[in-house]
Amino acid sequence: MSPAAKGMRPKQVTTCIKPSSTFQGAQIYLERDGILGLLLSEADASLHPRVHCFSWLPQEKVALFLQSTLHQDISRRIAAFRYELRGDWNSRLPLPSSNFSMEGACRPCNDTEILMAICTSDFVIRGNIQTVSSDAKMQESIISVSATHIHRQKLTLFQPISKSGKSMGSIHTLLQCGVKPGPGSFLFMGWLYFGEAWLSCAPRYKDFRSIHEDAHQAHKNPCEVSLD
Repeated sequence: MSPAAKGMRPKQVTTCIKPSSTFQGAQIYLERDGILGLLLSEADASLHPRVHCFSWLPQEKVALFLQSTLHQDISRRIAAFRYELRGDWNSRLPLPSSNFSMEGACRPCNDTEILMAICTSDFVIRGNIQTVSSDAKMQESIISVSATHIHRQKLTLFQPISKSGKSMGSIHTLLQCGVKPGPGSFLFMGWLYFGEAWLSCAPRYKDFRSIHEDAHQAHKNPCEVSLD
């Protein structure tokens, strides 16, 4: 990776929390600049157990508070959740959350974003779309991808299916983006959220080759990439 890519600092920090499917007995508040706001209620967690995200600038101070809720009986309730903390370098993370800004989440990546994504993404997979299924409750689309080349994956998202060398895996994106199956080879890039792959950029591979070659000739590639 080039010194420029190494020296980058996130413009903002993003935290995501995912309540368990049996989250009960509490609600979560977010404190920002001394003001408390409800981030996740007990009812929302049980009815819609999806990821909730919020962002802040590095100089801001934020905190999460877990408050128990009153119940008439004495049965045991467990408010379990997972969280992830990461820097947001491009402010284009397609996070599955109604309380996170979705502006531009479905916009195709421009050339600069594509070149940076291949340097910084958790996974970079060349492959073909097999099917696209929708989950209306979670407001997600799940893209089934047949991978022809795995450039990078932090976790084993794509598993070999035969001696042919092809691997299969799934990539999530927002339902509102309206992803449809289509022919051709794509370069899928994105981030891991709670063990799932979420799409950031997916240019056609032939378009990426052209973008990468132009940047290489102009000495503007942020990192070295092996395309074969």
